[in-house]
Amino acid sequence: MTSATVDVWSAGDAYERYIGRWSRPVASEFLEWLRRPDGTSWLDVGCGTGALSESILQRARPKRIEGIDLSASYLMLAKRRLTTAGVRLIMSRAQQLPIRDAAVDTVVSGLALNFVPMPQEVVAEMTRVVRRNGVVGVYVWDYAGKMQLIRHFWDAAIALDPDAAAMDEGRRFPLCDPDQLEALFRNAGLDQVETRPIDVPTPFVDFADYWSPFLGGQGPAPGYLMTLSEERRARLRDTLRRALPVDHDGSISLTARAWAVRGIRR
Repeated sequence: MTSATVDVWSAGDAYERYIGRWSRPVASEFLEWLRRPDGTSWLDVGCGTGALSESILQRARPKRIEGIDLSASYLMLAKRRLTTAGVRLIMSRAQQLPIRDAAVDTVVSGLALNFVPMPQEVVAEMTRVVRRNGVVGVYVWDYAGKMQLIRHFWDAAIALDPDAAAMDEGRRFPLCDPDQLEALFRNAGLDQVETRPIDVPTPFVDFADYWSPFLGGQGPAPGYLMTLSEERRARLRDTLRRALPVDHDGSISLTARAWAVRGIRR
C-alpha cells in the first residue's frame, strides 16, 4: 500500500470530526504567537475546511484573507463557514500560488505542509508572495511525539501489523520536527526564524468518542483502518481500548502537540 492510497482528503465533515475540532485551539495559540497587526492581508495555504482562516477572522481583524486548497470538498465546507466580506477561497496547488510577488502581509499554513510534495517549493512560494518585513508561519502536528491521539493509534497498529509502520506519519514526515522546520525556513531565505511547541488538550467523553472519527476515512490513520478486514479492525479497536489512559468515568484525556515555525522576509 502506498501513501497515496491512504491519504484521502475528500470529506470535509469527516475531517472535522477527526482532526478539525482539535485544530482550532492550535490555530488560536499560533495566531497569538504571531501577533500580527489588525487591518493586514493574509494568505492561508492549504486552508482545508477553514479552521485557521476562521481563527484569523476572529482574532486578527484582517483586511482580507485568501485561502488556497486542492480539495473541492474542503473548500465547499470552508465557504459555508467563511461568509465574511474580504474572504476569497481558491482551488490551487501550493507549489504554484496564484498570487503576485510581495502581495501579502502574512502567509500561513496549518497542518498541511508535510502532506505536499517538495515542501521546500511551497515555502519558497510562500516567501515569494509575502511583502518585505512580512511574516511566514507554519505549524504541523508532532506525529512522532505528543500528537497523542494519532501516536496511540499507530503504536497499536504496528504492534499488530509491522507493515503498518510504512503509513505511520511519525516515520513518514521527518519534517514535523523543530530543527527540520527551522532549516526549511532558513534555506528559503527567511530571517529571525523561531520555532515553538503548541500543546492543546484533546479530551474524549469515552472510547467511542475517540474511535468513531477514525471510521471516517480521512487521512493516513483512518485510511489505513478502512483497508482492514472487520476482524483485524476489531483487534485494533480492542488493543487501543486497553492501551489508552481511560479515567474512572470512562473519559480519555490526551494532548495534541503541534510544532510551529515563523520567519520574516527581508
